[in-house]
Amino acid sequence: MPESLGRHTDYGQKPLNEADVAADPIAQFVNWLDQAEESGVYEPNAMVLSTIDPDGLPSSRTVLLRGVDQQGLRIFTSYSSDKGRALLAHPEVALVFPWYTVQRQVIVRGTAMATDAAVSDAYFAARPRGAQIAAVASDQSRPIASREALEHKVRDVEERVGADAPVARPEDWGGFRVVPTSIEFWQGRTSRLHDRLRFTRADAASGWHLERLQP
Repeated sequence: MPESLGRHTDYGQKPLNEADVAADPIAQFVNWLDQAEESGVYEPNAMVLSTIDPDGLPSSRTVLLRGVDQQGLRIFTSYSSDKGRALLAHPEVALVFPWYTVQRQVIVRGTAMATDAAVSDAYFAARPRGAQIAAVASDQSRPIASREALEHKVRDVEERVGADAPVARPEDWGGFRVVPTSIEFWQGRTSRLHDRLRFTRADAASGWHLERLQP
């Protein structure tokens, strides 16, 4: 067995008590996200998105959080990609923000729904031009013969659009908003007696209930 698999890391004594968290879990999440960034966590908005594919199989991948407010957490992708098709077929999802260097993680469960066109248009327009070109050129998640073939598709789009013209958002590219039903805040503690505080609610109109989970 590799030595790393048997290694034990003691996470220390920094507690997470009920009195330490905001009554609103979205506010608490934003607070922790800011602290992760201030602590130098690499890409603190990176999260593992877990979905159920149209054929019923689970799938996970790392994506970037692109917005959060009281309406939910936002990501953007191709609707015809593997994750896009999964979200449209089975909108129940789980998100994990693994902030290892600060011994914290946040686990979100909820329901994903496509954002309206105006939200997708606004975000696409704010992307770097190279990312816009890539979104047009790539049939995301579909096989391709080589890297050279992909770069050829990119050059074709660049020539077709031109150097100065705006890049139109592809019709099958846009946003999803994950409306949380559960948000868990996990703080690593010594002897694996971690602190786990979970907020739950029945739906977006309900109030939040806070409970402590055993590690």
